[in-house]
Amino acid sequence: MLLGYDAPRIHAALNDLPPALLTASVVFDLLGTWLKRESLKAAGFWTLIGGVLGTGAAIISGLVAEDAVQHSDQAHEIMETHETVAFIVLGIFGILAVWRIVRRGVWREKEQPFALTAGVIGVVVLVYAAMLGGKLVFDHGLGIPSSRLEAIAGERAGHEHEEGERHEHPSGAAAARPADTTRTHPAAADTSKR
Repeated sequence: MLLGYDAPRIHAALNDLPPALLTASVVFDLLGTWLKRESLKAAGFWTLIGGVLGTGAAIISGLVAEDAVQHSDQAHEIMETHETVAFIVLGIFGILAVWRIVRRGVWREKEQPFALTAGVIGVVVLVYAAMLGGKLVFDHGLGIPSSRLEAIAGERAGHEHEEGERHEHPSGAAAARPADTTRTHPAAADTSKR
């Protein structure tokens, strides 16, 4: 554990870096080329470098998390595809980063269309990797121990709404608090009418 984070949580924290930085890099480069602004191209270069480093960190943490989470055979197949696609993303953007470092941060004018096209393709592949990661978490509950999933299923099974009741679920905070004892819930017995 690192600062209270286990492997799946570290991976969850780090896997935001590639989509944010690599997508920003491509956007900065496209705008810099279109608007002929060197400052945007410089931003594209540095976000590319940060994005490649972040992708490497996300992959390493994902490889560690893979062995630390309970999962099914179906989830394992998706995990393997997610891993492969992540390596493809690292390959595309890693090549772009090395190419750009060799060119001292700026591609030649004839190279720009190829580099920008590769960057756009890289973002599409990155989105696919992110979709697979989301599928693992939201459809297969990866990173959540089986005992906790069973407890959640039990909690949800007892949660009902009266017909026509509009019930807002506060995000996050209410889940951590004890149940509100002042609210009468259909599942709770009303002793005042007995």
